[in-house]
Amino acid sequence: MEHAALLAISPLDGRYHEKVADLRPVFSEFGLIKFRVMIEIGWLEMLAEHGKLPEVPPLSKHAKDVLASIIENFSEQDAARVKHIESGINHDVKSVEYFLKERIENNAELTAISEFIHFGCTSEDINNLAYALMLHTARNQFILPALDELLQILKQLAHEHADQPMMSRTHGQPATPTTVGKEMANVVARLQRQIDQLINTPILGKLNGASGNYNAFVAAYPTTDWQMLSKNFINQLGLTWNPYTTQIEPHDYMAELFSVLTRINTILIDLNRDIWGYISLNYFKLKTVSHEVGSSTMPHKVNPIDFENSEGNLGIANALLEHMAMKLPISRWQRDLSDSTVLRNIGVAMGYTMLAYQSASKGLNKVTPNPDVLNEDLDHHWEILAEPIQTVMRRFGIEQPYEKLKSFTRGHKMTKELLQKFIHELTLPDEVKKQLLELTPGNYLGYAKSLAKRI
Repeated sequence: MEHAALLAISPLDGRYHEKVADLRPVFSEFGLIKFRVMIEIGWLEMLAEHGKLPEVPPLSKHAKDVLASIIENFSEQDAARVKHIESGINHDVKSVEYFLKERIENNAELTAISEFIHFGCTSEDINNLAYALMLHTARNQFILPALDELLQILKQLAHEHADQPMMSRTHGQPATPTTVGKEMANVVARLQRQIDQLINTPILGKLNGASGNYNAFVAAYPTTDWQMLSKNFINQLGLTWNPYTTQIEPHDYMAELFSVLTRINTILIDLNRDIWGYISLNYFKLKTVSHEVGSSTMPHKVNPIDFENSEGNLGIANALLEHMAMKLPISRWQRDLSDSTVLRNIGVAMGYTMLAYQSASKGLNKVTPNPDVLNEDLDHHWEILAEPIQTVMRRFGIEQPYEKLKSFTRGHKMTKELLQKFIHELTLPDEVKKQLLELTPGNYLGYAKSLAKRI
């Protein structure tokens, strides 16, 4: 581990620094500055491309290449220069404007229009779009691929083990059987519904000045359609234009996005706990890795640590996501600064979320059903067939079917022989009796197999 990682306060930058390395260019201070640079340059280019502002003529290819190279080659040294400027003026967004003016000072064409960098903008015009691009990037490049990997693993488990019977445990007690595959299919269906909502949640942006009314823009160029220009710019970034804001974009879409992520994470917490429980019951086995140690003192142990790690990290992520979803849409009057420090923690929530997804995938790839235990457990609980027996009795008008089965089974050890004797004594058609006598805890599965295979 690097010296800096050993001294990190956050485990994301310490113990887990390698696992979240891909997130750093997006959610770090470097990433925020680079996105701001992209927005500032993009807005200048939009003004030039508009062609109706005499003071900002269309850019030559060379000028465009110069601006593109600033973005493409943006380095840690460039970010450090921005921070150095900020240390002198105490304003993070203005320092980006000054940095860009420095970088183009040797190009006469760009220098002539340098005052149109940040033209008409308030800091939040830049910041809200930078954070929107962060989330857009994270959703497409990290979150959705990680969730797709989880879905594929779960679908494979659903299909491979669609036929493997398993005792259900409602209230922790033996209950109507299911199959291992059907339980995996349930999780796939839940996740897919939320992922669809995650994909379809629009990521909004605004560029409309200090109080959302384009005041400065209209004062400078009254005949320009600034709303259309703003909308076109934001749409070109891959974002959805929000026409109604105060100084800040109100962050409602963030609350929507974070709430969906919270629901996804909650489903995965549920999955982690269920798998942990099944491993504890020996329904599932963990594949061993020869060089790994399960316990510092008990050599025999193989612990479900991946599911435990995933559960813990999802809890931290959800605590942050829930706070942000509740806090960010609230701002005093046309704006206060309380959202700023909260927004800087989006990357922390995403970091813990990604750690959790990685751990869950790793754990699921190491887990396998234990057919011997699953089948044996079912064979010890013939009482679960009381449900279909009393249901058939209802169909054929036998009085008090539920009560008779309750008296017969509750508190008694049920065996195949006892249940079949009970069935033989029922006044039922021979074909119906035959069907009931063929039932076992392992084949009383309803549509479980086909549901699992269909997912």
